[in-house]
Amino acid sequence: MGRRDVMVEQATLQSNKLPTIEDAKFALDNFNIENEIKASARRGQVEPVIDATRLPVPTCICLDLEDLKCFEAVERQYERWGVIFHNSLAIQPSNPAFPTYSGLIVLMGAPKSGFLEASFLRPVNSVSAFVTSSQRLVFSAYDRDRQLLAQTALPGSNLANSDSPISPNTLLSINVNNIYSVTFCTFDGQFTLDNFRFCL
Repeated sequence: MGRRDVMVEQATLQSNKLPTIEDAKFALDNFNIENEIKASARRGQVEPVIDATRLPVPTCICLDLEDLKCFEAVERQYERWGVIFHNSLAIQPSNPAFPTYSGLIVLMGAPKSGFLEASFLRPVNSVSAFVTSSQRLVFSAYDRDRQLLAQTALPGSNLANSDSPISPNTLLSINVNNIYSVTFCTFDGQFTLDNFRFCL
């Protein structure tokens, strides 16, 4: 099964029904693609320093993970784009149960398994990622004071080639004002993130 053939579903806070592929397309359309920036982890000699305060609003930043090396600890590589990661590792999945959504590289929670955090240098209004997990996963957003703003969840495992009713690379998104950090957490499990995107 090719990665493009994988059905994408969106887990939302607003609905109790099983999301459909149309829901995911609508969610992706909500991002203003005209103002989307593909954010590289490497500094080019001619690449300008990004001043997020001068970006057109809304602007979405999608992280290009392909510049990362396999098994590279990911923390401040995207700091100039406005995000710092904690407990994050870049991997090229060798286990076919964790397919990528695009490209070869994904993020996973490590060295502490089952947890990954992203902190934003300026508040953002939307965060999303395609998630594949071995267990139920909770995606949470917090304000400047670490107060919970919103939460959504992948209800169970969505590994490829399993009997899970949920497809791998399920789109999880949270849209709420003044997000300063997000966490991805699963108890006693592993997960991968692809196409991490946030909007100012």
